[in-house]
Amino acid sequence: MKDLFEKIYKDKGPLGKWASQAEGYFVFPKLEGEISNRMKFQGKEVITWSINDYLGLANHPEIRKVDAEAAAQYGSAYPMGARMMSGHTDLHEKLQDELASFVSKEAAYLLNFGYQGMVSTIDALVAKDDIIVYDVDAHACIIDGVRLHMGKRFTYKHNDVESLEKNLERATKMAEQTGGGILVISEGVFGMRGEQGRLKEIVALKEKFNFRLFVDDAHGFGTLGVTGAGAGEEQGVQKDIDVYFATFAKSLASTGAFIAGDQEIIDYLKYNLRSQMFAKSLQMQLVVGALKRLDMLKTMPELKAKLWENVNTLQSGLKERGFDIGTTQSCVTPVYLKGSIPEAMALVKDLRENYGIFCSIVVYPVIPKGMILLRLIPTATHTLEDVKETLAAFESIRERLENGTYKRLSAAVMAAMGE
Repeated sequence: MKDLFEKIYKDKGPLGKWASQAEGYFVFPKLEGEISNRMKFQGKEVITWSINDYLGLANHPEIRKVDAEAAAQYGSAYPMGARMMSGHTDLHEKLQDELASFVSKEAAYLLNFGYQGMVSTIDALVAKDDIIVYDVDAHACIIDGVRLHMGKRFTYKHNDVESLEKNLERATKMAEQTGGGILVISEGVFGMRGEQGRLKEIVALKEKFNFRLFVDDAHGFGTLGVTGAGAGEEQGVQKDIDVYFATFAKSLASTGAFIAGDQEIIDYLKYNLRSQMFAKSLQMQLVVGALKRLDMLKTMPELKAKLWENVNTLQSGLKERGFDIGTTQSCVTPVYLKGSIPEAMALVKDLRENYGIFCSIVVYPVIPKGMILLRLIPTATHTLEDVKETLAAFESIRERLENGTYKRLSAAVMAAMGE
């Protein structure tokens, strides 16, 4: 019999094997200072393009005031216990009602964390006779939720409606045998590529197939649609989303999440979501803070307008300079380059040290081998000067990547990091 840890000693995983070279700089970096368009990294000021503070609420003075007052009034413990036992309050209900109204649903239910809530919601929605059909590029929280499912599941090609239809045909035949139902899961905005899920086309398939639609709109909520109610509003199909999910960790710059749908469905979920039934209630200061943030989202459209001014300026500037930003239809701005992981490390080090630009780096296995993805998240706090500096920096690093500079430097970078 093997030692349980033997596999860990032999194989650190596709990302873990780079830990000794990357940790503290490329992964688990430490940004310092107030959350803003410019922060400190290893003592130097950098333009930060990796903070999911879309509307710039994290350090808005009104938000800081409400957060501080709520913390002073309630502390960080109240209410104690799970919602079903001793952690339920009028303000939890008020926030749920306002969220439901904002996203045009009958009811909503608060979740302590987005990731945890997504896993638990999928688990509660399906039984072993049911079939799940989901986008192959779904977020890790969706994949982990699907893993809990004891029944059949199928993936369809990313945003490929024809592939979805074929898998719905397979799922329908299987459901007829098991006596179960079908749950289709998509994201409103895919957080890595920035593409919107093809919700309108998915909804149209309801005329041909019997399924329910669950949408993770973490990156769409607050950024898309006339009011900011998300990808469903943007595409005109919000009413056809059976279970809608969004997190507070993006546009609302906080902790927590919610699900919304028909009253009877939400009533069922709140009595069957294990991660909420057996976990402490969302703290009151977070609830009060979320109410203020939601109010600002609803009453201050200039926040979203400024966000999109920055998004459009950045994305159009990149495209005009010949950069490949894929088919993003959201604030998420990916920049695709070709190169190895060591080249990516040299490139990012150059960006941070010599150009003062901090953005996230994504490599294999998240994207194919030989590709580098630099992921930029514009916010309402960025300035047009930030965009101008970033565009100039990207032109320089592309030239150095193409002329082999980073290939030559990568060996030195690896050596300096202990390889």
